[in-house]
Amino acid sequence: MKRIYILIISMALVACGNSEKQPEQKEGTNAHAEDVSITKAQFEGEDMAFGTLVEFDFNQSIKANGMIDVPPHNKSSVTTFVAGYITKTPLLVGDRVKKGQLLVTLENTEFVEIQQNYLEVAEQLNYLKSEFTRQKTLYDEQITSEKNYLKAESTYKSNLAHYNGLQKKLQMMNINPSNVLAGNISTTINLYAPIDGYVTKVNVSNGTYVSTSEVIMEIVDTDHIHLELSVFEKDIMNVKKGQKILFKIPEASGKSFEAEVHLVGTTIDDKTRRVKVHGHFDNDQENFIVGMFIDAEIITDTQKQLGLPREAVIEVGDNAFALVLVEQNENGFNFEKVKLELGNQTENSFEILNAEALKDKQIVIKGTSMLLSDSGGEHNH
Repeated sequence: MKRIYILIISMALVACGNSEKQPEQKEGTNAHAEDVSITKAQFEGEDMAFGTLVEFDFNQSIKANGMIDVPPHNKSSVTTFVAGYITKTPLLVGDRVKKGQLLVTLENTEFVEIQQNYLEVAEQLNYLKSEFTRQKTLYDEQITSEKNYLKAESTYKSNLAHYNGLQKKLQMMNINPSNVLAGNISTTINLYAPIDGYVTKVNVSNGTYVSTSEVIMEIVDTDHIHLELSVFEKDIMNVKKGQKILFKIPEASGKSFEAEVHLVGTTIDDKTRRVKVHGHFDNDQENFIVGMFIDAEIITDTQKQLGLPREAVIEVGDNAFALVLVEQNENGFNFEKVKLELGNQTENSFEILNAEALKDKQIVIKGTSMLLSDSGGEHNH
């Protein structure tokens, strides 16, 4: 009798244990796949559509960053060879200038002194040249000593060198030496644009004193702007000339632009362990500004893989799902919410790694925005 009681108690315990495990198994099944029901009105109202897995081009790429820049010869810092006070600044940042256009005017009494010195040396030169010619003639006729001849020659050539130096200095100051010789002495000098381009910096105003070491303004020629990228040392062996570059300017636009690798650097920065990559693009339709920071991808390879349009993928937290048609009836549609394993992605598509489970199945590829929250559709758990 005692054995019968023990058997009955054991069977009761087993039964209780099975009843407790059943809800856990059901819960695990629902976590893997979820049924979703949608009425025809909801389907049509959200402009939903069916599709299947198709092949998309997915890029193998290298991440890089950098900026919009111009070649060194397309950027010019305007300085003066002789210090002075600014008396005229007609330009503002953003103004377009042509090569040779007036930029600023400076004034200084030193300009007058240089011109006076040039005039005096020019007058002395005429006399010294005549004296040198006379002494040479006398020396050739053995009338004067070699010492007198060599002294006249030395004095003349020394003065000639001084004259030529002052003449070059006047030309660098944009003063015509011929005008000075004619007696036209100027108290001001003009600085002109060395290149075509846009004024990007103006560091002075009227009355400002500028020395020879100060940058008065900067001009940039944007006709040849390019990408200046930095690529990590570990990736640089995969970067080749002619590869496509996709880049964005995160602070200005979400739009993606295209460029091409033009030059790959041959040295590595000791501090950052990065290599410079130079990219070219067509700037006829975009208003890029020098100095803009960019995020870029250098496309090293392209492969076709099965995937879904981005709108077909429902992202919830760290998980992604797709709606697979299970049944269609007069009341609407029944779907299974299938978890996706995502691979590469583009702006418009995702690579699906578990594609075998979705092959040849009808999938909602449009109008899934209503399902991003629990309020969309009727969920049957």
